[in-house]
Order: sequence, then C-alpha cells, then structure tokens
Amino acid sequence: MIYDLEKLDATNIYHMMAQTVIPRPIAWIVTQDEKEIVNIAPFSFFTPLSSSPATVIVSIGSKSTGEKKDTLTNILNTKKCIICMVDEHNLEKMHFSSKELSSSISEAKEFNIKTTVKFDGFPPIIENTSVAYCCTFNQIVNLGESPRTLPVVLNVEQIYINDEVLSTPAKPKINFNPVARVAREYAFLGENISAPKIP
Repeated sequence: MIYDLEKLDATNIYHMMAQTVIPRPIAWIVTQDEKEIVNIAPFSFFTPLSSSPATVIVSIGSKSTGEKKDTLTNILNTKKCIICMVDEHNLEKMHFSSKELSSSISEAKEFNIKTTVKFDGFPPIIENTSVAYCCTFNQIVNLGESPRTLPVVLNVEQIYINDEVLSTPAKPKINFNPVARVAREYAFLGENISAPKIP
C-alpha cells in the first residue's frame, strides 16, 4: 500500500509518522512570559540538528483554538527556553503538563512541578531533571503556507547534567533512563543493544 499524502488529512499523516518514526525523544520545554509565568509543555517531534554549532529542532503545533501555543509565543517574545530531558521519575508530571491550559496558569503550579534556576537570565529547569539544554531562538523553518506545525531551530548555549547521572566529567559519560514517545505511548530507553562488528 502506498499512501499519497496529498490525499490524506493532517491527523492521519501525523498518526502514520508517529507510529513509524520511533522512538522520538521528548523536549520538555520550559518558558516564561513577560509576567514570568512559567509554562511547561512536552513536544515529541524533536531532535538534535547539529553539534557544531550545537542546535536542536522542535516542531510546535497550535492550540485547539488555532492560536499559537504559549511555548512558541514565549520563545518568540523572549528568545529563550530550557529543554529538559524526561526520565522515569518525571513521566507522570510530563504527561500531565501536555494538558492545554490558559496562558495565565502555570503548569508548574497546576501540577506541582518543582523548578529551580540554573542559568542566569533564563527560565528555570525542572528541579530533579537529569539533563537540561539552555537554548536561544535561532529561526523558524518555512514550510510554506499555513503549516499545522512550526519547526523551531534553537541554539544550545549551555548543558546542565545532574551530578547523580554524570561520571568522568572531563569526558562526560551520562547514565540515565530517558523516556521517549513510541506512537501514542511512552517507552524507557535504558537498555543498550550492542551492534555487531563491521567486517
């Protein structure tokens, strides 16, 4: 079966891609508005783009009303955000934070997600996160007229690694159990599989 995407609606295309591009890391993004209300939201269309310069790309959709999501609005206004990687102990709160709330309500308060400031002049990070990226806005990728989602390129300025998951700091080795999206479900990615030697 070959599917012509011009004949499918956006929802069907999303479900097809979400079930086949797996696993997908989750960008748990923390932003703030001009009133310093902390917004926290997860996005699974997310990946590293380059290590030199260090950049990532995350695709941000719209609210159910068609308006920009608070995450995108805040990034465009402040040019700053924090991306926290999700581990097992944060799975439930990360999932809860995907609920659409009014921009005047902070997910940090609504779902008792504790945060702490690690980077001066930037939003806080999730308090017990293992890894967090301190990012600045680079650009939005133009996908043509009326895209359903907007791919946002972010510069990675600094990386926080919790000492509890860090060994050999000079050449960092990070040991944590990240959560990823697999279709509509989640999966832990802590088990490594060795590749065969190339002849």
